[in-house]
Amino acid sequence: MTAHGTDRPLPLSVDRTSPVPLYFQLAQQLEAAVEQGRLAPGALLGNEIDLAARLGLSRPTVRQAIQTLVDKGLMVRRRGVGTQVVHSQVRRPLELSSLYDDLEAAGQRPATEVLRNTTEPATAEVAAALGVAEGSEVHLVERLRSAHGEPVALLRNHLPPGLVRLRTEELEATGLYRLMRAGGITLHSARQSVGARAATAGEAGVLDEEPGAPLLTMERVTYDDTGRVVEFGSHVYRAARYAFEFQLLVRP
Repeated sequence: MTAHGTDRPLPLSVDRTSPVPLYFQLAQQLEAAVEQGRLAPGALLGNEIDLAARLGLSRPTVRQAIQTLVDKGLMVRRRGVGTQVVHSQVRRPLELSSLYDDLEAAGQRPATEVLRNTTEPATAEVAAALGVAEGSEVHLVERLRSAHGEPVALLRNHLPPGLVRLRTEELEATGLYRLMRAGGITLHSARQSVGARAATAGEAGVLDEEPGAPLLTMERVTYDDTGRVVEFGSHVYRAARYAFEFQLLVRP
């Protein structure tokens, strides 16, 4: 299979002695090509019949492999165009980093739209996280983060009042953590929880999803090097576009 715009075919093969289904072997190789940038967003895949003949597979097997990636949101079938690579899924390590930095490091071309940059009374949840009195004024920043022109996440961050000056144009040009560091804040550690839930109608509208679509959730309380709480983040991510990665170690 050759992506339109490149002269070199992808090095694809299948192992018929493996217990792994042939369609899944092919799907894994195509997914790796997308993740590694060998199949770039917008690339059109070659003819399924040619690929089937090249690998000695049936056309339904090739179609099932490609459908696996369509279901994951990595590719899309367009009538009259063919199968096209949409994007790679964002795989984010669980460490104290910003989504902007992670997207940029992965070559995902992040873009930000600031939906709100204001102050508001702290709810009980926000007050408890920031260690302030309920109802006191806190800084709220709400942003829509996109990659390759598609929404990825809805980010809501609360900060203590007067912590750092955040201009909307700066928030749309770079990441929040970069601005905090530029403001003299040394980020040290965080307490974070990850979950999942269905999208509300409002979230679905912003993220270009259907109401009730699965979303990943993340809440984070971040501390500086003095132990002071400097941020409470409450974020939701499109499950088809985003994954958290864990590294697990065996206890000695």
